Amino acid sequence: MTALWQRQPVGIVGLGLIGGSLGLDLIARGAEVRALVHREATAVRARERRLATTVSTDPAVLAGCGLVVLALPLDQLLDPSPQLLAALPPDAVITDVGSVKGPVLEVWQARLGLTAGRFVASHPMAGTAHAGVEAGEVDLFRGRPWVATPGVCTDPGALEAVRQLAEALGAHWISCDAADHDQAVALISHLPVLVSAALLQAADHGAEQAGGALPRLVRALASSGFADTTRVGGGNPELGLWMARWNRQALLEGLRAYRQALMQLEQQVEGQDWPALQRSLADCQRLRPEFL
Repeated sequence: MTALWQRQPVGIVGLGLIGGSLGLDLIARGAEVRALVHREATAVRARERRLATTVSTDPAVLAGCGLVVLALPLDQLLDPSPQLLAALPPDAVITDVGSVKGPVLEVWQARLGLTAGRFVASHPMAGTAHAGVEAGEVDLFRGRPWVATPGVCTDPGALEAVRQLAEALGAHWISCDAADHDQAVALISHLPVLVSAALLQAADHGAEQAGGALPRLVRALASSGFADTTRVGGGNPELGLWMARWNRQALLEGLRAYRQALMQLEQQVEGQDWPALQRSLADCQRLRPEFL
């Protein structure tokens, strides 16, 4: 059977990095895409970039869509506007792209009530350091995980519709429990944001305390290794804040594990236990390919 995204228009709410990339990929595959944005200036630029077939600030643009993707920031996902809720087609499959799943699933199942089964909580694990209407790019999802976290009432047909969408964009489909997802992303996505932020702070504060030429020198000498390890910490601060706020407990557990690992490395250096340090680094060399 032809996939839902091919049979009916796809609605996208928000045309930032994820929403804009979705629009570009779907249009390239022949889909009709109807996008809802908040500002007229965003709509104008989105039309210029051809991020969607139709772009509007009027929620009525979603009428007739068979599948609607909520590409909204976490704060808006967790407190959806009444206008958006009223505009969602009654029979459409609804999915989101938020990086925390437990709270999102709970909110949307409550908001949709008797039709909660048509909501599929999902999370494409893809991104860049860019945001806004200029950020969308082709093939952002190719080869990347797209995670779904169905609840007990999630309709299997709705889940299948989102799977077909994800796989059409080249993503690797994964389905798991919402709590397991949130614990996993706390370790491999949310924790790195704060670790990266701490590294930037350490480089800045350490150089400032030393004084002299060091503040300028550390900036002049910073190269690709430092850039790679600080990219996510230097990204959108609101995104990092929402991750920490809405996945707080899992993130705290990750921070504790990181602190223990860092203390162990510090003790090895302080005690000049070079064989132990070498073993630790060799273990990390072995582990890294498993995470890529």
